[in-house]
Amino acid sequence: MITHEIAHVGSVELLTPVPDESLRFFTRVMGLTEVGAEGDSVYLRTWDDYEHHTLKLTAHSTSGIRRTALRTWSQDALERRVKAIEEAGLGVGWRDGDPGVGPTYVFRDPDGHELELYWESEWFDAPPELRPALKNQAQAYPARGVCVRRLDHVNFLSAEVEPSTDFLINVLGGRTTEQIRLDSGDISGRWLHFTNKSYDIVYTRDWTGANGRLHHVAFATDTREDILRAADIFLDHGVFIETGPHKHAIQQTFFLYVYEPGGNRIELCNPCARLVLAPDWKPITWTEAERAKGQAWGLKTIESFHTHGTPPL
Repeated sequence: MITHEIAHVGSVELLTPVPDESLRFFTRVMGLTEVGAEGDSVYLRTWDDYEHHTLKLTAHSTSGIRRTALRTWSQDALERRVKAIEEAGLGVGWRDGDPGVGPTYVFRDPDGHELELYWESEWFDAPPELRPALKNQAQAYPARGVCVRRLDHVNFLSAEVEPSTDFLINVLGGRTTEQIRLDSGDISGRWLHFTNKSYDIVYTRDWTGANGRLHHVAFATDTREDILRAADIFLDHGVFIETGPHKHAIQQTFFLYVYEPGGNRIELCNPCARLVLAPDWKPITWTEAERAKGQAWGLKTIESFHTHGTPPL
């Protein structure tokens, strides 16, 4: 079994056809801090992610996710995983990393999503105006908008869930915490983690049969009350609330889903207290009938949750 080779999801690159509007959303409404720009991209960070940036926002003709970055536990771990990816035939190759990131190895999962691995990372050194009072915090609390604390997870849409999740399990060392099995026997959703967080990467079936699309990117808040306040903030700023605040049955996550101006679905979540500490954890499997009941408190899952993805078809 592969263990402790991937440390965490480091950052994501989101594409947007309306870069100015998306930038205002992530800075003024979500509360991220801009830390640099390069070409058509702006680099942003949440206040408690320790690395240079959390989000790379790139102007593009359409929406979607270009790449998801995973940091390894060490240089040796990086080299071992690169070898395994190349043996699986899904490698793209080495590239210079983004600002704050060393050499990066790019690859694709079986569904076509682009990911990258890296080890070398520049820890964020806050300038005086962003310096926190507590030395064990990356930057001062910005007190602006929602003020999300950190990047939590990425949910990919996939024409078939099992090939990509099997790849992450067998090649990267991901482990399944929960999954959905349809009456046909097919897996339509699978939640994977690399450490003690209950999930880091999710794959759910794209019912359109398309490849390489995004379902959502999720940011964690300190408390569930932060998500309730966020709903008011989104209302004041004219942000479209798709569903929530509510509680998922799967992973017991308190959630709120919105669309940022470029069309990408963004989740606010509060999964922080739920950790998977058991080394012999057995995946929880939900049936089709159980999922048909809706969310934890009986709210039916809205139709757009199964149909909206980016880029749009």
